[in-house]
Amino acid sequence: MEKEYKSGFAALIGRPNVGKSTLMNLLIGQKIAITSNKPQTTRNRIQTVYTEERGQIIFLDTPGIHKAKNKLGEYMVTVAERTLDEVDVILWLVEPTTYIGAGEQMIAEKLSKADTPVVLVINKIDTVKKEEILTFIAAYKDLVDFADIVPVSALKAENTDQLLDVLFKHLPEGPMYYDEDTVTDQPERQIVAEIVREKALRLLSDEIPHGIAVEIDRMKERPNGQIIDIDATIICERDSHKGIIIGKQGAMLKKIGTQARIEMENLLDTKVNLKLWVKVRKDWRDSDSMIKNFGYNAEQI
Repeated sequence: MEKEYKSGFAALIGRPNVGKSTLMNLLIGQKIAITSNKPQTTRNRIQTVYTEERGQIIFLDTPGIHKAKNKLGEYMVTVAERTLDEVDVILWLVEPTTYIGAGEQMIAEKLSKADTPVVLVINKIDTVKKEEILTFIAAYKDLVDFADIVPVSALKAENTDQLLDVLFKHLPEGPMYYDEDTVTDQPERQIVAEIVREKALRLLSDEIPHGIAVEIDRMKERPNGQIIDIDATIICERDSHKGIIIGKQGAMLKKIGTQARIEMENLLDTKVNLKLWVKVRKDWRDSDSMIKNFGYNAEQI
């Protein structure tokens, strides 16, 4: 008898920084979502595809659910919440702790209303003692009627096979939605912009990164096909930020550019000639037209 082929959509939700993008990148085996230890790293719903002989899982990595402070924040929360009703299974990622704060309570409340099976994923178990894991499970288990609870370490790839088993258990039979070599629906330009943003997030001081976006002004392959020219602009909200992003004699911008270029070359499998500029656009995060301009979908704002 032929084994049934399963396929469906899995939403990854959780507060900022619980490791959603790290987990998804690990499962897909390729770096798609940018990761950093600063909140608000993932601003759009990123769709990635995991394919194997049992079936296909389309992961939606949603922006973290949090209290919105501006238009961009509101958009991120709306996208995350809307995803819950459009998927076959929800993965709620949490950190290993017995303290359940207001942010987690808010997510639990939303999940209790969803008709979709919810799998609790306790991430970062590499940071705690094995015997403590049961106390974390106990702390969470009654918050929502979970379909399953799986402790994992996305960073160390612990227990992720078990997580895949659980996901396939909850997926319906279905077709292959994407070719088996597809790993993401993100256009290349968007991934390239996100790479620049990630490097800036990692290298800059805490107060700046929230207020930056990256625009790709040009991305063109040379006729010989051996080099891609990429011109990108880092948008920030203040003149003082512009100075910090450029750095002393352009040192910081050069650093961001070098790190971004190396990763782009790995991704695109070709040489990249990257040029970066920095522009100030005050309060872009509260402007609908600017948010749309940076690749966020205005209909969902």
